[in-house]
Amino acid sequence: MRAAAVPRPRRSSMPEIGAPAPDFTLDNQFGEPVSLSGLRGRPVALVFFPFAFSGVCTGELCELQDSLSVFEDARVKLLAVSVDSKYALRAFAREESFDFDLLADFWPHGAVAQRYGVFDAESGMAERATFVIDADGTVVDVFRSERGTPRQLDAYRAALAKLSA
Repeated sequence: MRAAAVPRPRRSSMPEIGAPAPDFTLDNQFGEPVSLSGLRGRPVALVFFPFAFSGVCTGELCELQDSLSVFEDARVKLLAVSVDSKYALRAFAREESFDFDLLADFWPHGAVAQRYGVFDAESGMAERATFVIDADGTVVDVFRSERGTPRQLDAYRAALAKLSA
């Protein structure tokens, strides 16, 4: 007897440059709700990453922590999102001394990553993707990297420059 094929979940498409960024509310590492619409009036860098405590993700987020002035100088709110729980993200932030919000897209599992078209249903994780959103909630840039490959700080600088263009 053959097993029935299980349909793969349909992947949402990524918001395009010039499109409104999908709104969301997620808890940060302290259990405080953070909503994109609540940040209107301020640009946002929304950084999806696969998992807390993984090698490439730790290196990437540590580089962002070390370069927070790049975001602060542009008045950009840095938000990092993974499918980890707020408890895991709190431990991760404490261990690495992160001074920015880590958002838990834990339940429904990866729902925000799905809305942004960056959820890998086969592995159950967010892909490595960044959305730069202007103060009005419009996507001004999107960039990503392949699994196991960190995003470069120069990509962030180039994306943030588009906010003032």
